[in-house]
Amino acid sequence: MLKPPAEDPSNQRPDQPVGELIGRILEDGKAYALAELNVVKAIAEERISAFKAPAIALVAALLVSQAAIIIFALGITLALANLVGGLLAGIIGFLVFGGIAGGLVWWASTKIRNEL
Repeated sequence: MLKPPAEDPSNQRPDQPVGELIGRILEDGKAYALAELNVVKAIAEERISAFKAPAIALVAALLVSQAAIIIFALGITLALANLVGGLLAGIIGFLVFGGIAGGLVWWASTKIRNEL
């Protein structure tokens, strides 16, 4: 049979009003919530710092690839300029690469609409 624990006179507290107990519980809960929030913030900051350098590298790669596409388009336009003239080559280059961009936008928008 279980016996109740022996009461230690040094652990006994005088009766406190319910309002004070509730106030203490609320303060402890608030402190716990703030501590949990600080933990979540620390985890998020660590994950963000881990992805910062790769994100910068991806943006740099995007800019370099954009420059490569511009150089490619310019090369095609200049090659066409010898055959059909400068103005018509510019128009053809604009239509070709504008069509590619429009096709990519159309494809991406249909994929997004299908996912929603």
